[in-house]
This record gives sequence, C-alpha cells and structure tokens, in this order.
Amino acid sequence: MGKEKSPRRVGDNEALSVGTQIRGSAQKLNLVASLIRGKPAEEALNILSFSRKAMAVDARKVLASAIANAENNHNLDVDALIVSEASVGKSITMKRFHTRGRGKSTRILKPFSRLRIVVREVSDEAGEA
Repeated sequence: MGKEKSPRRVGDNEALSVGTQIRGSAQKLNLVASLIRGKPAEEALNILSFSRKAMAVDARKVLASAIANAENNHNLDVDALIVSEASVGKSITMKRFHTRGRGKSTRILKPFSRLRIVVREVSDEAGEA
C-alpha cells in the first residue's frame, strides 16, 4: 500500500545537500562554488570560512549540511570526503519597482540561486594516486 520509495539520486558512497533559496545571483555563487570543486571537504570548509565573498557564508552552510548528511545518514567517513560536485542554478526572482522622476518607475530584480553540493567518500589508495 502506498507509494514506493524513490531511488537515491547519488551513489552509495555519496551524500548531497541542496540550498534552494540563496539570495544572490547564480553568477556570483558560481565563483564561490568553483573554489571548492574537487577539494577535500575539510579544506573546502576552511576556504569558505576565510573567503571574503559574501556568498561563501551560504555555501559553507550547504557544505556543512552535506558533510553532516554523509556522517549521520549514510555512515561515511568524514575524513575521506571530497567535494565531487558543486553545481549552481537559478531559482526565483523577486520583482520590485523603484519610483523615478516624472511619474515613471524602474524594475528591480532580486535574484535567488540554488546550490547543490555532492560529497564523495574516496579510499586512501585512490586519494594518493
């Protein structure tokens, strides 16, 4: 009875976390995401902690969530995690207006972005080679 369980979207040695409504453009968030792609999880957390980009705060929260998911939900070794994927996409855009002279107005767009981070557990032999 009921609906079947949906299959996992990532592999058995992977865990993911998604930030769906991060305030800021996807272009700015992608600059931060490119800093951590392919890096070990601990090093990526340090990079985001000391980055001067404002979007790094939200990216760090999503990465910390992915690491916690790997540890608690999938029983993966936290010390052997690397950031295998950090993809960015557009989310909603809030539309506002700004009044201008002579009864006119201008549109202001306030974009939101999505960040999907996948961490993968690598074995020692694969990590050193």
